Amino acid sequence: MVSVLLLRSAVPNLRLASLFARNTPVSTTVVRANNRFFSATSRVDMIETHLTKLLGIEVPLVQGGMQWVGVPKLAAAVSNAGGLGILTALTQPDPNALRLAIRETRKMTSKPFGVNLTLLPSINPPDYEGYARAAVEEGVRIIETAGNNPGPVINFFKSNGCIVIHKCTTIRHAKSAAKLGVDVLSIDGFECAGHPGEEDIGGLVLLARAAQELKIPYIASGGIADGRGLAAALALGACGANMGTRFMCTVESPIHQNIKDKIVASTESDTVHIFRSLRNTSRVFRNGVAEQVVALERRPGGAKFEDLRELVSGVRGRLVYEKGDPEYGVWTLGVCVGLIKDCPTCEVLVRRIEREAEEVIDGMARMRVQRTEKAKL
Repeated sequence: MVSVLLLRSAVPNLRLASLFARNTPVSTTVVRANNRFFSATSRVDMIETHLTKLLGIEVPLVQGGMQWVGVPKLAAAVSNAGGLGILTALTQPDPNALRLAIRETRKMTSKPFGVNLTLLPSINPPDYEGYARAAVEEGVRIIETAGNNPGPVINFFKSNGCIVIHKCTTIRHAKSAAKLGVDVLSIDGFECAGHPGEEDIGGLVLLARAAQELKIPYIASGGIADGRGLAAALALGACGANMGTRFMCTVESPIHQNIKDKIVASTESDTVHIFRSLRNTSRVFRNGVAEQVVALERRPGGAKFEDLRELVSGVRGRLVYEKGDPEYGVWTLGVCVGLIKDCPTCEVLVRRIEREAEEVIDGMARMRVQRTEKAKL
């Protein structure tokens, strides 16, 4: 009788790709025959970066913290697939609900996951301190922060031993966050969904500038939906990528199937910026409501937020995801929507992106050839 076992362990790769650090798990097939054991090993390359080592994840992909989308089912699925799943704190109605969401996520995954806390300008701000305390007291040690005046919450998280990833849309803001002691910066290019800032710098230049200026690790955010995008981000100096729009269109995403179908059917031309005149720009799906907002902003004299409040209501945006009518309200979407052609499970998506990125990296490595120079007489 012959039985076969497959064992995996991680050992350093003897061959480094010319552009990126790699790690090689060893797959060992152990064959038992007549009470004697025979083994053979095969090597499978995987991408290893500062991000994968810091967070203890397999693939350098972070699921962006998205309002109404970053819930336990999706976060756990991303983490189980090898990336970093993120719960969105403000999707929960209060800090206690966040505690319950964290516990629910832990029931679905033993892998690392994080919590996003975005600081929004508001007349009646949420209980940010309460949300932060809930995350820490529930044992979460990976935090994604974003928004205005993040110093106090960053200090709180760092004083409690957390790894902090902070989102920025400019190099200037990234440097300020680095001084506050964050561990990783998430650099948001103009292509991203939601708020891209007001300087309109695309990811290609913004990431290259990050490589020139930043002294701490950073990941790329905005415009990434496949392995080519991940490989490009790594080539530009990032140690990973943040994806929001792409993870919206997965089996485990909580949004209505009609919205997922609309994402698959859309192109890179199907987004529009609103709030440009208010200097609070946001990239959203191009629908009738968004076009009304833009028209009001472009009229003589412009528009005040009060003129737009009903159209851009967060309640309407949430109902888009719940009821499945893409025209009911405004909802955020990145230009990478043009790259999305299916709605896979998170496991299939993450492993596909990993495989595609490895193929691109290997192809780039093969571009290096020895140059034969003629000897001078």
